[in-house]
Amino acid sequence: MGLMAPVENGQIVETESQKSLKKAVKSTNDSMDKEAFLQLLVAQMQYQDPLQPTSNTEYISQYAQFSQVEQMQNLAATSELGRATSLVGQEVYVKTTGTDGEPKYVYGKVDYVAFENNKAYVSIEESLYSLDDLVNVVDVVYKNAFDKGYAFSIDMNKLPAVGGIDLSHGEAIDDLEKRYNEMTDYEKSFIATETLTKLNKYVERLKELRAMAEEAEKNESEDSEGDGDSNTEEPEGTDEA
Repeated sequence: MGLMAPVENGQIVETESQKSLKKAVKSTNDSMDKEAFLQLLVAQMQYQDPLQPTSNTEYISQYAQFSQVEQMQNLAATSELGRATSLVGQEVYVKTTGTDGEPKYVYGKVDYVAFENNKAYVSIEESLYSLDDLVNVVDVVYKNAFDKGYAFSIDMNKLPAVGGIDLSHGEAIDDLEKRYNEMTDYEKSFIATETLTKLNKYVERLKELRAMAEEAEKNESEDSEGDGDSNTEEPEGTDEA
């Protein structure tokens, strides 16, 4: 299967996953590893002043310091791998940068973890992201409750003021009332008190409008029946001879 990438204005556009990986690789390359240290050590020995050579003690001291740093890096890498592994199966948010340079968040479940060059990467929907870009770990129940509360508030704000509603808004208000009543107590806790108060006012106002409409329909029906009775003519009697 060939690799595919989005193209814009004739140039390949990096995905959020690719940007995350590139940043992680750069961070890894910026740190000194054991091989780099040994190369510097050889260069130092090769180009040292023969009249004032570096003592063996100094070399040993430098190597000991580097060994301590290397052990700390290995410990940090092990800790990072353990942290990443614990995220498998969890719902997370990863912060990346969009094509417009603005922050963008990727949400999804961590399917597996990759570890390369002492860096951990989490896989979300078959794309790898650096663990450094992890923002939040989210409980699914919390996420669903939050989404329900957010969507509920958005739909509430689509309605006019309480005094401005009419019967055409009845279906939307009925739906909101039904959705709230079907929520669990935990999900209801994500609905602001003022939002619930506003919903109750909508429901009461809608009841009033429907009662007024029924009363008007009833009066109209009675008027129609009354008009029908008044228009009924008495049958003509037979004249006596």
